[in-house]
Amino acid sequence: MPGKLVVMIPAYNEAGTIAEAIRRIPRRIVGIGKVEVLVIDDGSRDETAKIAKGAGADSVFRHEINRGLGIAFRNGLENALKMGADIIVNMDADLQFNPRDIPKLIEPILRSRADVVTCSRFKDAKLIPEMPFIKKIGNKFFTSLVSILAGQKFTDTQCGFRAYSKEAALRAMLFGRFTYTQEVLLDLINKGFRIEEVACKVKGQREGKSRIVKHWYVYGIKAMIIIIRSLRDYKPLLFFGSSGIALFLIGILSALLALKNLAIVLVILGVLLVALALLADMSDRQRKIMEEILYRLKKQELAD
Repeated sequence: MPGKLVVMIPAYNEAGTIAEAIRRIPRRIVGIGKVEVLVIDDGSRDETAKIAKGAGADSVFRHEINRGLGIAFRNGLENALKMGADIIVNMDADLQFNPRDIPKLIEPILRSRADVVTCSRFKDAKLIPEMPFIKKIGNKFFTSLVSILAGQKFTDTQCGFRAYSKEAALRAMLFGRFTYTQEVLLDLINKGFRIEEVACKVKGQREGKSRIVKHWYVYGIKAMIIIIRSLRDYKPLLFFGSSGIALFLIGILSALLALKNLAIVLVILGVLLVALALLADMSDRQRKIMEEILYRLKKQELAD
């Protein structure tokens, strides 16, 4: 039976583009019974929310203050599920993405090949957009890093144009305030969900006014912090244990080189980190139990 697709659009000061973004969203898609649009206005100081309603958004959820893209995304998933979504597509309001690509984006989910589908700007060489060199280098770095941590080869892990199955949206557990793109991939892959990339033509330069950050290096620092925290949370034994073993071995080597004081400090730190790794691994089991409880509560809430 055809289900419902909810297209959610986090927006911050996008009064100039939000209406056009909404109007371009296809309302009839093969395999989908109903398409609805949800706008998450993240404390805009302009008339983004009012214009979104006038342009045909089915629901507008508004933050009174700007809380960050990560929180807007989490609240978007929660509200889309309450709207009865079977598939959720997330896209920006700045007209970088082409809403006409939504059928292509959700096809792997409709065919039960994937649980999450992410748009890739770099999978097809003919579709690579024009963008600043530093952004391309940064994208390649973070994509390679996430690919290593996830154990799956990606070509673009920063693109926010994605489709999520209902089950993936229910299972997602995110904490980042600043962004979500890397964190949600690591979270869902860690939980066994299938991720697929689809090549789409994307504008290299955005038309909207808002920015996640003003400088590329700020984005890099904040994104790296999110990735490190994800590694700490999902692979605590590796995160703390590898550091502890490394310090312990360096301490032993220092002892052989007659660096007695340094050796003692390093060996003690190494043992403490290994002990912390074991405790963190135990805590990780408790986290998984709590996430399972929360998942069941979400399902029950939706059922009610």
